[in-house]
Amino acid sequence: MSVSVVLFTGDLRLHDHPPLCAAAEGGRQVVPLFVRDTAVERAGFAVTNRTAFLADCLRDLDVGLRERGGRLIVRTGDVVDQVCAVAAAADADEIHMAADGSAFAHRREERLRRALEGEGRRLHVHDTVTTVVPPGTVTPAASDHFAVFTPYFRRWSEHRLREPLRAPRSVPVPDRIPSEEPPSRARLTGLAPGLAAGGEREGRKRMTAWLRDGVLDYADRHDDLAADATSRLSPHLHFGTLSPVELVHRARRTGGPGAEAFVRQLAWRDFHRQVLAARPGAATADYRTRGDHWRSEDEARGDIEAWQEGRTGYPLVDAAMRQMRHEGWMHNRGRLLTASFLTKTLYVDWRVGARHFLRLLVDGDVANNQLNWQWVAGTGTDSRPHRVLNPVAQGRRYDPDGAYVRRWVPELAGLRGPSVHEPWTSRNRDAVAAGYPEPVIGLREGLERFERARGLL
Repeated sequence: MSVSVVLFTGDLRLHDHPPLCAAAEGGRQVVPLFVRDTAVERAGFAVTNRTAFLADCLRDLDVGLRERGGRLIVRTGDVVDQVCAVAAAADADEIHMAADGSAFAHRREERLRRALEGEGRRLHVHDTVTTVVPPGTVTPAASDHFAVFTPYFRRWSEHRLREPLRAPRSVPVPDRIPSEEPPSRARLTGLAPGLAAGGEREGRKRMTAWLRDGVLDYADRHDDLAADATSRLSPHLHFGTLSPVELVHRARRTGGPGAEAFVRQLAWRDFHRQVLAARPGAATADYRTRGDHWRSEDEARGDIEAWQEGRTGYPLVDAAMRQMRHEGWMHNRGRLLTASFLTKTLYVDWRVGARHFLRLLVDGDVANNQLNWQWVAGTGTDSRPHRVLNPVAQGRRYDPDGAYVRRWVPELAGLRGPSVHEPWTSRNRDAVAAGYPEPVIGLREGLERFERARGLL
């Protein structure tokens, strides 16, 4: 019987999985393989929160495969070496995997293709597994990618999507392929206390509940910090326990302004991936330089540490940073605000903040993280590069009763209403008495420093 290998990467699911369905065509045996890539660990990307969520995903994937007569093969090492070894042991003639637009993934794919072709095996790379529209599919007339979201979204919305695929009923796996035991989060230390559970079953349960109830009010409530009215599906999209194609189809069937607004956010995810695929250097360098001379990390060390610990003296900034430390996740409005505060009020290089986010976020994705940070810093695709988000005004608008701040900054639990967002003044000395710090900088001082640095004064 012919055998195919399916290399799982950022697509840890059984539903709507084109590589798996293609591998099983014609009654072939399938080797579902995940390689714990040592290159990812050496690069520092395998941080604790994502490692724990990944462990949940792999164990859930293994359970789903066993229910279909198969199992997940787990190996550790160099991806190319391990895929070639498994393919040889199974005498597989085909290897299937999902496309990925990152420079790292492209290098890995080319290495793997060359190695397999040298052994007489074929590598099949499938699009629309981790994105709705693959990078490079939708382009303007005079460029290889869109640099502005609105025209991209217009073309993206017109793109015809494939129909989602059903999960296979049976996945026959050869008996002779040895495997490591799937990892467990129980063996990890240093996890965020409120880290969510991973896995396809959990993801599909969240998706169903979200599309049934939450998405209806999304257009009106997605910025309401206290309501927590976002989908929280980003970790599942990052690890591929949910199909973005299926999610768009189902959201569009739900209909209404909330679903439209939610689909727009999924388009932002694809937008950032097509930018990074075309400009891989934007992972570490300014997409559009503004000639910034950021404060050095030594000079700004105290401010950076206060920001990281949620002790800047600005309640909304501190609440968002503490949420991330506790959950490994942060509300999107909080991400925008905290990034603006670091880059434009404290005038610290966006790369410092991006690294910190990637150390903690369970949904830490290079394209979304780096390019969102640049968007806020004004070195990315934002058409208003010098905008500054005021944490007091943002608090009054998006957390008017102060419930979000009081949830994450217990020192301020005794304050009520919009005054909770004020930094220390003579009106809230009780907050200082409870151990809450004075502001690390005045907002006017920070704004003037930023505007001078950008040549706006």
